[in-house]
Amino acid sequence: MGNRNSFLHPVIATAVGINLLTFLLTLLWAGDDMIRLWSLLQEDGPIEWMQFLCFTALAGLLAFIAIERWKKQPRLSLDILVLVGLSGLVALAALEEVSWFQRVMGFASPEFFQTNNRQLETNLHNMVVGGVNLHKDILVKVIFIVGITHNVILPLVARSKPAVKQWVESLGLYLPPLSAAIAYLVLVALSQVMIDHPRRGELSELFGAMHYFSTVFVAYMVGVNYNKPAVIENQADQGRISVLCAMLLVFLVLVSWLLGVGFAETDPYWLQQSGG
Repeated sequence: MGNRNSFLHPVIATAVGINLLTFLLTLLWAGDDMIRLWSLLQEDGPIEWMQFLCFTALAGLLAFIAIERWKKQPRLSLDILVLVGLSGLVALAALEEVSWFQRVMGFASPEFFQTNNRQLETNLHNMVVGGVNLHKDILVKVIFIVGITHNVILPLVARSKPAVKQWVESLGLYLPPLSAAIAYLVLVALSQVMIDHPRRGELSELFGAMHYFSTVFVAYMVGVNYNKPAVIENQADQGRISVLCAMLLVFLVLVSWLLGVGFAETDPYWLQQSGG
């Protein structure tokens, strides 16, 4: 399965297409119009809901893969523990993205978060402790290092040293196809350079969520660029499930836009700009 043209796989092609269309919409439709930009990038806007839904789906997908591996070999192996841990971490990221549904449910932040959270929200990633901005000073740098290592350095090294890929997969992890990784990183770089908005980082998070959902699916579920047995072994079933998964991604985009419109007035800045 490792030699299949991964970039043309329907799930990866759909994820890249969604990311590209989102970038072009932000660049060409919103452009320098701050009201339009805020309508896309605000808290609980369509971009943020797309992140949440994609991270949630990814957490469920990782948990499903771990369960399927457990069924085949019911013991606590390292790869199963890693998959369960990643599922929990991604679920945490999804909940953090929407501040644990704080704005949806309409509850005020406890005093601790009002004092130590730079956005006065009930979440961890916007905490400021001892003058250190957890998101800007730590998380962004860690994500950058991990992202470059996982998407560029290790895949390039693995081309000449297959043992690196075997070692990564022995840990329960995988290496993304280099073509998909380049598409993801190029869009991240372009969005940071060409979009002038304080919340343009939301685009990078969306691109990452789409990228990792699609590459996790093709690696573990159908065995693209992956040397261990796939969850779905029959090739005909792989094709059918892949098309359904691509349709799911499109459906998540539609739902996120509906949610973004429904919660369009939750951001105070957006309220001010729109005259609300």
